[in-house]
Amino acid sequence: MQKPAGQEKEGRSKWYLGLIAITLITKYKTILPLLAKFAIPAFSMLASVFAYAWLTRNWAIGVGLVVMIFIHEIGHVLAAKQRGLPVSLPVFIPFLGAFIAMKKHPRDAVTEAYIAFGGPLLGTAGALICYMLGAATDNTTLLIVAYMGFFLNLINLVPIHPLDGGRISTAVTRWLWVVGLVGGIVIVWYMGSIIFFIIWALFAWDLYSKYGKKKQDKLFTMPLQLRIPADYLHTQGMFIPGEEHQKTLAFHTYSSIEERNQKVEVFWDTLGVRESITLQQQCLVRSVKVVRIKHLPGEGLPLTHIVAFCELIGVAHESDRYYDVPVQTRWSYGLVYLGLAGFLGLMMYIVNAMGIPGVNG
Repeated sequence: MQKPAGQEKEGRSKWYLGLIAITLITKYKTILPLLAKFAIPAFSMLASVFAYAWLTRNWAIGVGLVVMIFIHEIGHVLAAKQRGLPVSLPVFIPFLGAFIAMKKHPRDAVTEAYIAFGGPLLGTAGALICYMLGAATDNTTLLIVAYMGFFLNLINLVPIHPLDGGRISTAVTRWLWVVGLVGGIVIVWYMGSIIFFIIWALFAWDLYSKYGKKKQDKLFTMPLQLRIPADYLHTQGMFIPGEEHQKTLAFHTYSSIEERNQKVEVFWDTLGVRESITLQQQCLVRSVKVVRIKHLPGEGLPLTHIVAFCELIGVAHESDRYYDVPVQTRWSYGLVYLGLAGFLGLMMYIVNAMGIPGVNG
């Protein structure tokens, strides 16, 4: 029986709609992660534009300031990618600037400083281009934005963690942190900024915690499990430990140069057990103890395995090898650091000397 033309057309339309829906759903699964990746940075950037435009009562300056911050953060992103470290796109926080999230931490001070340099270097280039355009066209707005860009990058070079200067100091000399500690008080007094005071106070407390007060061992406990086949124990004629059995196990620990981590090998000699464990953080291992045993599967069924629940007790250890930097690198990074700070200060002086309204000396 042949369907009426109207019903056939309607059925075909539904089929096409279903195909389109399936296609959209398939694409949506691909597009959704991309939307999530870009939506938050874009929304935060737009929110910052509104915030700075409201603060300055000038939309052009608000947009310009956000662009200066964006260029600065992109410098960090590019530097991190050059060193093979994955990072997120910049996320803006109105009145506080922006930040990038690192998915892996630098393994040494040189890498940390290299990534920190990326922001001020590219940010300075962006501010300089803005200044040249403003000077060539006699555009006051561009000159004000350039001045803000120079100031933004200069204040980031103050040797205080987590500012870029504090991170660069790790590869130059950590004595610069003392300069930041003292100079930070002057900057707080001059700027009258509560936000900068909070940054300085947190930095001061961190220094005190690391170097000021007497260090106490920070013990931590890491749970471990040893799974032992019952057949193996029976075959070797070894005893089956009871569920309340406790024992201190022998171990030795070493660092893997290739994998750049710490490993612990645990031995239970009476059972012929040897287990290798990778630690998530560097530590001084104090002991490895069996705290209880569980028989599997239990409840009257034949025994197949025993599981030994253990505790590794260690002391957190921070190695100074992180700060091992070649002398030539220290000098080159130090000269670039001082030269960049001097150049930014000079450019601020030049723009300020132009007598532009809105630029305070």
